[in-house]
Amino acid sequence: MTAITPLTPQQIPELQPVLEMAEASMGFVPTSLLTMAHWPELLPVFAGLAGTVLNGGELDRGLKQLIALLTSHAAGCRYCQAHTSHGAHRSDVAPEKIGAVFEYESSPLFSDAERAALRVAAHAGMVPNGVEASDMVSLREHFSEKQCVEIVAVISLFGFLNRWTDTMATPLEDQPMDVAHSQLTDIGWTPGKHG
Repeated sequence: MTAITPLTPQQIPELQPVLEMAEASMGFVPTSLLTMAHWPELLPVFAGLAGTVLNGGELDRGLKQLIALLTSHAAGCRYCQAHTSHGAHRSDVAPEKIGAVFEYESSPLFSDAERAALRVAAHAGMVPNGVEASDMVSLREHFSEKQCVEIVAVISLFGFLNRWTDTMATPLEDQPMDVAHSQLTDIGWTPGKHG
């Protein structure tokens, strides 16, 4: 059961532009945003940060979603795992690659650059943070400093979201639930408290 009841879009007409932007980007309005709307000043600031991190910069949007998926997996956030598998799917990441993301180190579906980014994501999502200097050296072999900043920004954004959605027991929407069931259940995904 959710900790805080999400508002409905009808209850927050002043925030409609933010909700419309999220829906255009994701294909649905995330329940997490409807919970954030209890603090109306927070929602547009968060949405701006999330939009910049996930839709701006130089890195491929699909890689960003896989980074977020590994970060969320390391943190144990089922809601964000579903959202990021859905985001990867919408970014045209092959279903086989989404399903193999937890075997990124050994799967032939991933390049050395992707492995370096996903390794940092998996290690950074742990508590305590497990990123070693060698992980960052490997990352720098494949990515510019700006791109490294983008990678860490995705990881950091999902550090916030993992804690937000798990603490709030945010109900999971149908679209990401469907993608997670089709892409992640073979590797043990369940909706947990978000179902």
